Parts: sequence; C-alpha cells; structure tokens
Amino acid sequence: MADAARVRKVADRIHETVARLLQGRIKDPRLGFITITDVRVTGDLQQATIFYTVYGSDEEREDTAAALRSATGLIRSEVGRALGIRLTPSIAFQLDSLPTQAQAFEDALAQARARDEQIARTYAGATYAGDADPYRHDDEDDYDAGDEDAADYESADSGDATDYDAVDHDDYEPAGTGADAEDDA
Repeated sequence: MADAARVRKVADRIHETVARLLQGRIKDPRLGFITITDVRVTGDLQQATIFYTVYGSDEEREDTAAALRSATGLIRSEVGRALGIRLTPSIAFQLDSLPTQAQAFEDALAQARARDEQIARTYAGATYAGDADPYRHDDEDDYDAGDEDAADYESADSGDATDYDAVDHDDYEPAGTGADAEDDA
C-alpha cells in the first residue's frame, strides 16, 4: 500500500497526462468536448478510474465513451511512460454524474424557493382566527373587590403583613423536641 500523498501525486500525474493526450495526441472524431473532472487511484496503485464529463447530447456522450474505450491502450501506455513506476495502473473511464446531480439539486432548490414564495404570497394578508393576542394578562383592573382571591392579593400587596406574621406559629416545634423525640430515646 502506498501512502496517501503518493496516491494523490500519481492521480494528479495521470490527470495531467490524460488531459494532455486528449487535447493533442488523440484525434478521434467521435471525441466530443470532454473534460477530465477527477482521477481516483486505488491504494495499491493498480487501478485508476478517470471521471469525465462531455458537453453535448446523449449521443455525443456515447460516441465519446466509445472513443475513450478504443484509445484506452494508448492512454495507458503513455500514462506508464509519464509515471515511471514499475506497474502501470489499469485505466477505466467513467462518465461523471456529479454535474447532472448538481443540476437536479439546483432544480429542486428552485422549485422549493418558488413554493415558499407562493405560500408567503398566500398568507401575506392572513389574520388569526381568534384574538390577535389570545393569552391572558394580569392587570390590576381584572379582579373584583368582593372576591376573596382579590382580597388576599390586596393584603399581600399592601406591605402591612410580613411573611413571618402571616404564618401561625403556635403549633410549631423544632425537630428533635416534643413527644416524638422522647419515643425515639
């Protein structure tokens, strides 16, 4: 197994070599407007997959694939000379599906944006079915003077009584005293 840096360097060298060959040396008329997008090499440097895109119709893509299949031997021998390694990797060409996937993704996003805009226009003038603020708010005017809860509210707010005075302390015994403490002893 080669280290990752060497694999990356070999892949870059293959990319440059194949691009140069397709640009100048291979003169197949079936070869369309081709772009090498990526080269992936296995860790043992035995196989290289070359990803490409073709600008044009499906027929031009098929013709380009046929031209690449027929030129694979020549491309592999030139890659072997350029790399200068003991074993030349086998080469496979694969049509890169990333541009079509990216286009489909962009189309889906555009449709979602259009639906969001349509929903925003639909609900632009909408109002709530009930009150605009359906929650109760505590106002001082909300209680009646004769209500017991209101009277407790007023006495607690008046500041005359403290919390200590409001509690009945006649029945209070500290812990550890009284009848229960004598039974435990």
